[in-house]
Amino acid sequence: MAIDITWERQDGIAIAILAGRIDSNTAEEFQSRLDSGIGSEDEALILDFEQVSYINSAGLRAGLRIARKCRESDRKFGICNLSDATRNIVMISGFDQVIPVFESRTRALNRVSVD
Repeated sequence: MAIDITWERQDGIAIAILAGRIDSNTAEEFQSRLDSGIGSEDEALILDFEQVSYINSAGLRAGLRIARKCRESDRKFGICNLSDATRNIVMISGFDQVIPVFESRTRALNRVSVD
């Protein structure tokens, strides 16, 4: 199963709504589609994981690369709406210590809002 990405934008914030699996087979496509979907006018990026059924280390590495690119270009970044299983993987890996993780899209939007 491929990763599906739907884009929304709100007040300078790009929101990537993800669906599917982010694993060794889809991580490169995931990163490439995020890279190409972020516009120069976007001042922040939120990844909404509500419909992500699985992520492994390859998917986490791709997410870290995206977060690093955001940081290097002074964009705010965060992830939200993780399922219990996905949250466990993110926490066990320590990813939550490096990347802001939010319970809901509303909280993520409030925290990364551009003034």
